[in-house]
Amino acid sequence: MDQEGRAAVEHGQEAPGAHPGEVGGRVPERLVVIGEIARAHGLRGELRVTPLTDHPERFERVTACVLWDVARDRREPRRITAARRRGDAVLVSLEGCESVEDASALVGRLVALPEAEALPLAPGQFYPWQLAGCRVLTEDGREVGRVTGVERGGAQDRWVVAGEGREHLIPAVREIVLDVDLAARRVVIRPPEGLLEL
Repeated sequence: MDQEGRAAVEHGQEAPGAHPGEVGGRVPERLVVIGEIARAHGLRGELRVTPLTDHPERFERVTACVLWDVARDRREPRRITAARRRGDAVLVSLEGCESVEDASALVGRLVALPEAEALPLAPGQFYPWQLAGCRVLTEDGREVGRVTGVERGGAQDRWVVAGEGREHLIPAVREIVLDVDLAARRVVIRPPEGLLEL
């Protein structure tokens, strides 16, 4: 979960999030969001997309995507016919989107790809959504709970951990998060005094 619990966003940072949702008729189990449709651009159905990826240039190589209406949980496979960067945005043309009315109807939708198309990361890095379901333990082995989501923040993200009858917000900083082992589905933390009592 990213962007206020909406979807996994493709960032190459060391902090967590996730969500369900293939291009070409079938919609994949999980999607990775790479942008959000901000508004129509021009009169021929072009879309101004705000990139939600550290690599906005990838829009120029993607030929298929899923438009995700999160509010209605509707996912629609679409073909990208053209894309070009314009300042901080990307102008995208979609097959079947040929007028300002067509484009305006898509404003607010997320542009997503199947999880399998997420860009590879450097060793030691992970996508936030990869943490979903990981067990969280203190360094002395005490079980805290499981990661259920991520709250994005200005200074740092906070991992949402569901424990016995309560929810914990764990700041995603090196001083607290000691180890992330995705293969073992385990996170080890050193919580400062009082953090788990909040």
